[in-house]
Amino acid sequence: MKISVVIPVYFNEDNLVPLYEDMKDKLFTWTQYEWEVVMVNDGSKDNSYGVMQELAGQDERLKIYSLSRNFGSDAAVLCGLARCTGDCAVVKAADLQEPTELVLEMVESWKKGNNVVLAVRTAREEGRIQTMFSNLYYWIVRKTAFPQMPKGGFDVFLLDKKVISVLMQLDERNSAMTGQILWSGFRTGYVYYTRLQREIGKSRWTLRKKIRLVMDTLFSFSTLPITVVLGIGTVSCVGALIWAVYVFVCRLMGEIDVQGWTTLFVFNLFSFGVIMLTLGILGEYLWRTFDASRNRPPYIEEDDYQRGRAGRNAVMDAESRKEDKRDDTDLQ
Repeated sequence: MKISVVIPVYFNEDNLVPLYEDMKDKLFTWTQYEWEVVMVNDGSKDNSYGVMQELAGQDERLKIYSLSRNFGSDAAVLCGLARCTGDCAVVKAADLQEPTELVLEMVESWKKGNNVVLAVRTAREEGRIQTMFSNLYYWIVRKTAFPQMPKGGFDVFLLDKKVISVLMQLDERNSAMTGQILWSGFRTGYVYYTRLQREIGKSRWTLRKKIRLVMDTLFSFSTLPITVVLGIGTVSCVGALIWAVYVFVCRLMGEIDVQGWTTLFVFNLFSFGVIMLTLGILGEYLWRTFDASRNRPPYIEEDDYQRGRAGRNAVMDAESRKEDKRDDTDLQ
């Protein structure tokens, strides 16, 4: 039974060696499984890929790939899933904030028949701001898109190879992989853990990326944006109708004078804001449709260390064959 561990890497230069040692102590000792670790460098500008090459040179269980630029965590994970060869694949982060033992717990749940296993956060040792944003995001997702989203959310998960095959077929742009997994509807199991405080390095999960994640989730899996536009439009139309009746009655009663200019200005300003909001939301849908129609790949692979390793092995094999021939000649 072969287990793949897929790890997206982005500015994790100092985490990789401790991560590898941790997996070697807690995973590779389970010899009843065949292990494969697929690391994907997501356009890191530090020496992450250099460290990955050093580790892969020491252990052939590690497969490493490098993308041409930063395409995002989901794209790096997709690349790793496309390259893994295990019966199932566990996706985990490189920041050592999830206990490595979770992998074994998820594998046990998978062996019981679950095609998807989610590692759900029950608590966090992080700051209040990160916790607040995370809780708000998952609350929005549960209310608008996926009622089955765990309350604590998930970043670490296990996928059976049949689920990986489905994700490869979806070919979606500007979407959230966690949403795709829930949407697929496969039999799902859960394991629970406490997310640890980050001890090495600095998080690159910026506010801009967080906002982008919210937008990708809502526009890809929820009707909330269109519902908001419809609601605002309905309220505006009803308000305008009431205002028109009020103005008409005032006109008949001779109570209209020039002093209503301020009210008219505010109403026009509000209407303009509603129109711009509506156009912005519709523009998001149009842009996403256009982006999907261009059929660009979700990621571009720049370097494949395995090719170089295979090339070196081929050279070594050729040299070995030459040595064997020389030995045969000497014997003759």
